[in-house]
Amino acid sequence: MGGCAYCDGRGSGLRQKGPLPSVAEQVRAGKELYRNLRGAAKFIAYFQTFTNTYAPVENLRTLYDEALAQPDVVGLSIGTRPDCVDDGVLRLLEGYAGRSHVWVEYGLQSIHDRTLERLNRGHDAARFVEAVQRTAGRGLFICAHIILGLPGETRADMMETARAVAALPVDGIKVHSLLALRGTDVGRLFAEGRIELMTQEDYVSTVCDVLELLPPSVVVQRITAEGYRDIYLGPDWAQNKLKVLNAIDRELEKRVTWQGARYAGRE
Repeated sequence: MGGCAYCDGRGSGLRQKGPLPSVAEQVRAGKELYRNLRGAAKFIAYFQTFTNTYAPVENLRTLYDEALAQPDVVGLSIGTRPDCVDDGVLRLLEGYAGRSHVWVEYGLQSIHDRTLERLNRGHDAARFVEAVQRTAGRGLFICAHIILGLPGETRADMMETARAVAALPVDGIKVHSLLALRGTDVGRLFAEGRIELMTQEDYVSTVCDVLELLPPSVVVQRITAEGYRDIYLGPDWAQNKLKVLNAIDRELEKRVTWQGARYAGRE
């Protein structure tokens, strides 16, 4: 079957070669980095790479407990798939919610099943909706991931995805541009000239359209994406994150618009 068409085998953010350090060691290293870089005082342990609920509940409990036992760690953020969270895992996470700040991050990418099949996601949109509904009401915060510029999708398709997320009990969103990475199906298709990636202008305009459709209460945790430079094929503009963020700010100002401007039928 292989993995998702856009994913490199190392997973998002994983640069470690060889055996991974313990969770405690990883948390300590992250805390030191962000204390020095940002002056951070409190931390959320981010279980980001791959599927962080794909294990027996007791194994997961050991890992999550180890992270929360570190000084100044006040919560967890658990990245996973909508088809890999059963009720036992949700009960475990719900147990932490009373004393910690817990996010559950679900990859949707698109609300369109034809796109999910093309991406080899291994689940349909209904599975995402069902996972969100089962997670809601447990004291957990829910974050959805979407990708703009997926092969075969129009702007109208992307707006349908934004509206679908806006209609669900979602607390946060991470918006990504499609990246072409060497060693992935998307990278191969891009290198062969069989797909095009969004221009910065198109991406910025589309992101602003998405923001207008989202509830003002939804926390936008990410609004662009970047990839490993050693396998990066495109788009070139996405490697300059600050430039992209500034362009989004300028576009919102030019439109005199904001997040939620067209939410709930106000279009």
